Amino acid sequence: MKYACVVLSLLVISASGCKGRVADTTRVTATPSETDTERRARMVETQIVARGVRDPRVLAAMRKVPRHLFVDPAQSAQAYEDHPLPIPGNQTISQPYIVALMTELLDVRPGERVLEIGTGSGYQSAVLAELAKEVYTIEIVPELARSAASRLKDLHYQNITVREGDGYGGWPDQAPFDAIIVTAAPERIPQPLIEQLAPGGVMVIPVGGFFQELKVFRKSAEGRVTEKDILPVRFVPMTGEVEKTPTAADQ
Repeated sequence: MKYACVVLSLLVISASGCKGRVADTTRVTATPSETDTERRARMVETQIVARGVRDPRVLAAMRKVPRHLFVDPAQSAQAYEDHPLPIPGNQTISQPYIVALMTELLDVRPGERVLEIGTGSGYQSAVLAELAKEVYTIEIVPELARSAASRLKDLHYQNITVREGDGYGGWPDQAPFDAIIVTAAPERIPQPLIEQLAPGGVMVIPVGGFFQELKVFRKSAEGRVTEKDILPVRFVPMTGEVEKTPTAADQ
């Protein structure tokens, strides 16, 4: 579930859910002689490190994963630029900075298991797979679920499992997860995801309706959940079961 968004002045809006952050949106165009490896290196330095992402493992993953293979060949020349790009199903692939920021917030360690709600093109899944032992990812759009699974298989990611379906209920038969990332905004936290977060685990999720906030939830070893606001965002709403779940005000 990667979604189309826009860039408004200096407010950077992402595709994996519309991330709002004041930042330099100057575009640095690739030269014809650059290799894809050089383009990724430039992307990391000018778009990601320059905005404060510092985790060396995240930066290494962003330098490694070939983003140009997760977009339509007609869009590959723009694959490493600072904006989202269209993918099938009228959706988009997130701008690189958003992928890096949300991945850093997850703080994934070797040997950990990650749940992703919203596979999209599979790019975020691939980045997570460079850091985690196992990645389980759910996509509600059938076309995207199938194409992402095929692409990730072709790229030899053997630690990613893709499921087509509604991510609201998580993946109970594979729970608990050390980290959970969500790329569409529910108006309230899906309780199944909190329940499937392991003690010591982290969840990164945008929450809200018109006004949204990117949040980080942490579950202590004793099971206590704390919440931290990161910054205002604008994500496309989560669809499916979450739309049917009544709020406290409705009950």
